[in-house]
Amino acid sequence: MNNFAFTNVFTLEGEHTQPLTVRAKALVFHDPASQSLLKLIERLAPSDAPILIRGETGTGKELVAQHIHRLSGRKGPFLAVNCGAINEQLAESELFGHEAGAFTGAIKQRKGWFEAAHGGTLFLDEIGDLPLCLQVKLLRVLQEKEVTRLGARQAIPVDIRLVTATNIDLEQAVQAEQFRQDLLFRINIAQLELKPLRERKGDILPLFEYFVQRYLAKVRRSDKLQISASAIQQLLTYLWPGNIRELENIAHYAVLVTEGTLIQAEHLKFNQIFKNMEYCSAQPATHTDDEINTALSPYQIIESQLKRIYASSQSSSGDLWNTLESMIIATAYSSSFSNQVKTSELLGISRNVVRTLLKRHHLLPPSIKEIAE
Repeated sequence: MNNFAFTNVFTLEGEHTQPLTVRAKALVFHDPASQSLLKLIERLAPSDAPILIRGETGTGKELVAQHIHRLSGRKGPFLAVNCGAINEQLAESELFGHEAGAFTGAIKQRKGWFEAAHGGTLFLDEIGDLPLCLQVKLLRVLQEKEVTRLGARQAIPVDIRLVTATNIDLEQAVQAEQFRQDLLFRINIAQLELKPLRERKGDILPLFEYFVQRYLAKVRRSDKLQISASAIQQLLTYLWPGNIRELENIAHYAVLVTEGTLIQAEHLKFNQIFKNMEYCSAQPATHTDDEINTALSPYQIIESQLKRIYASSQSSSGDLWNTLESMIIATAYSSSFSNQVKTSELLGISRNVVRTLLKRHHLLPPSIKEIAE
């Protein structure tokens, strides 16, 4: 593996996991676009302002909402609700609660999601799927900061931080009279744009490696899997219509079918319809060096190339170490403008060792004494 640091991996494992729809189970902020998003999240999180997260399904919107809650300092719980999965007949009861006897089947009193999230954060996913009749009541709750259970006469104060998410254009929904404009103004005080995975390529390999390690542990495989150059190219150029969730499935499958220690391109089970589609008319068929450098560190690129050398006939020449040593010292010496002291500092070795290596590889002009001899 390329050994990405997983300190910035955010997962859905733990106490806040909710039964939502297809979603991302892990998120990283490795790509420059993701790092910019993280900085904005860190600026917005401490406030109580409602935040609207836009992004395709499976990009990690719930994980972003969780991270906002963690950084907010709020002591109450983080609760996540999928507005599209709520039964329309019971939606009002689900959100705002009910008293015993409020309707047929309401045997006992029940708190709604707003009351349950008191002091914490309520995440309403797919807010665009909320029926218009409930949008009116939601707007009132946000304005008055109180809820009235079904069958009750007295309002109950609630203190929640609202974070919403959508994968549709709410402005177009407003024009189509499917979403209230006044509610959009209320929930859209701050906005976060979560780009699809195909537009943040720097996150692909760290996420893939995270899921590979996760599923290696689940199937109790002790060996480590490497990713071939051809597999890396496939991962970086695929369209990722299912975003992170699809990436997880492909990593899971690769762990199951890889017999050796190297994940090859044939171990990646892509959606063939999207695999055969052209990524972009201006996009080359293979990734460029700049794209690889965005996803891999220089050490990881060197490691990958060394593995290619070891696996090829070039490594059997018997002169591999001498060749590599010559490349290292020659490049360092050139980068230091032929200054031996700076070369020793760059490589972390003594000047005497540097001079010995330079002489060994004929990188120093002969001294007068050596010429005379």
